Parts: sequence; C-alpha cells; structure tokens
Amino acid sequence: MSPRSRPTRCCRYEGARSPGGSRRAAAVAGGSAPGPPRYFHPGRRGDTVIDDLDRAILRTVQGNATLSAGAVGRVVGLSQPAAWRRIRRLREDGILAGRELDLDLAALGFGVTVFLGVKLAARGRVSLEDFERAVSAIPEVRRVEHVLGRYDYRLRVVARDLADFERVLRRRIMALPGVGELDSNVVLSEERRPGPI
Repeated sequence: MSPRSRPTRCCRYEGARSPGGSRRAAAVAGGSAPGPPRYFHPGRRGDTVIDDLDRAILRTVQGNATLSAGAVGRVVGLSQPAAWRRIRRLREDGILAGRELDLDLAALGFGVTVFLGVKLAARGRVSLEDFERAVSAIPEVRRVEHVLGRYDYRLRVVARDLADFERVLRRRIMALPGVGELDSNVVLSEERRPGPI
C-alpha cells in the first residue's frame, strides 16, 4: 500500500506516528500495529483518525474552549505548533465545531429550570417541522430535543420562578398547535460531566 493511500473503513489499526507528526503512516489491515492502537471515526468529512493525543486535546478544550493552542499543548505535552495543527485538523474534520458559552442563568434572574416532556396530539396533527419552528421561537425554551419514548419532545425551559414558568407554560407552550400531553420535571441540581472521550 502506498504511503499516500488513505486508510479504508475495513482497516482496524494504523501505524503509530510521532506526536503532531505526519498523518501518512501506512494502514495495517488485520494483525497488530506497532505502537498504540488507533481506529477510524466516521467524521463529517471522511474518516478521521483519532489517537490518544487527540482525545487528550478534546478533553482539555471541552473543559475550557477559550484556551490557546499553546495552553492546550502544555496540558497534553505538545509544542504550540503541533497542538495548533491537531486542533485545526479536528475543526476541519467537524469533530470540534463552534464554541459554546455557559451563562449563569440564576445570576441573570432565571432561577428555575424545567425539563418538559411534550406529546403531540394525534388528532389534527401538525408537522414536526412546524412544531419545532414554533417552540423554538419561545425565548424561555433553551433546548428542543426530539426523542423516542412516551413523549415526542423534551424541552429545557428556564423561568424566573415557578409562577413565571406557569405563565410560559399556559400562555406560550400550551397554546402551540398540536400540543397534547405534557409532563414537567423541575431541576433541583445539576452536575455536568465531560462525557466518554
């Protein structure tokens, strides 16, 4: 196999490369590979090879997306140029997308967060796109998730207090076309975990 050939989906491992080095290591079809095992992840722009350093970078920027490439490199043990090249590749391949800021909603006066299950009515059913467009226009609805199970959607709704949530529920959400059964769960506390990277 030519060193310039791209690994295919059937390959399980690729030869090891030096940190921040070339991505042209030849793929090993079957058998064991020298160095740590690496696998192919189907990314948005073709197959992306993810190794342990890439995972360390992802864990680092997931905790703080404002870090510079030099700061990320110091955490994971790479030089600034090597870390910058890897971050750029992860962005180009669609694995790193955007930067999300966490707002302290309680400090902004929104002290109540509610997960709201919404089951659309079978009679006079509106299209999913119409419901999503209408519910997304409500400022207090922070997230809309289309789910499987008892409910069709799970909404994350914020309000200043329970009375304010009742107002949003009655005047805005229940007034949406196609809304049938509702179920609400008030968030008492929340712990965010980095996830399996």
